[in-house]
Amino acid sequence: MSKTATELGSDQGNWLALSIGNSRLHWAWFQGELCKQVWHSPHLDPAAREKLIHAWNRGELWDGGLEYPGPLGDEAIAPNPPLWIASVVPQQLALWQSYRRLNIITLADLPLLGLYPTFGIDRALALVGAATESGWPVLVVDAGTALTLTGADPEGRLVGGAILPGFGLQLQSLTEKTAALPPVTFPGTLPPRWALNTPEAIASGVVYGIGAGVRDFISDWWQRFPNSPVVITGGGGEMLLRYLQETAPEIAKQAIAMPDLIFSGICCIKQQQSGESLPGPRFTPLY
Repeated sequence: MSKTATELGSDQGNWLALSIGNSRLHWAWFQGELCKQVWHSPHLDPAAREKLIHAWNRGELWDGGLEYPGPLGDEAIAPNPPLWIASVVPQQLALWQSYRRLNIITLADLPLLGLYPTFGIDRALALVGAATESGWPVLVVDAGTALTLTGADPEGRLVGGAILPGFGLQLQSLTEKTAALPPVTFPGTLPPRWALNTPEAIASGVVYGIGAGVRDFISDWWQRFPNSPVVITGGGGEMLLRYLQETAPEIAKQAIAMPDLIFSGICCIKQQQSGESLPGPRFTPLY
């Protein structure tokens, strides 16, 4: 399906941010610095992506394979939108190169000190977004496919961090690498710590194991930077916050939940590179 400029309205600061993650595509539609809508979709296959880019290059907005959520009232994404993209999957990024209004964000574009060459662009953008919202120093806990902890000091220099399998990846590995353990999905509430059946025992081990590790890292971080904010993001952030609220309420009260933090970072870099003088991205920092 394609839509014309007349149907969608004029491009008044409309642009798209795309974060290519290990498991999904993460999209945000902006009008200027205001984030209007966030959605997620599977990686597009090459044929669907080529069709999408061809339509955009013609000035149309094809949304069949994009799982575009649709307009908000009378507002909709303008056709042929500028696209700002960050990717942790090089093969996926390469397939977007033919789009004429593509802007690729790399580590060299970020105002961070002490980065090493293989540092993930998603982690770096999350740091920039967190500092924009909360200032330096800052610790970001990103509970995605991989759960990462990343901290920077008062000068915006990388202190370091850690990477471990996230909630879903740990569950998946237990199912795929064992003969008898069943698939498990997390319940809406925390599982019992001392479980009396196998699915709950798996959920308990993953949730309380990850949670205890995160608590330890946060405690160590606050010994180094006592007044530093801690920002929690990612698809598993809500589960992590539930754990902290039950087991470490003093940490939960001070944690800042921003599930779409990476888009704050992308918006900041766009403003910087475009020479825009804007008050900064605006988001709702709650799950």
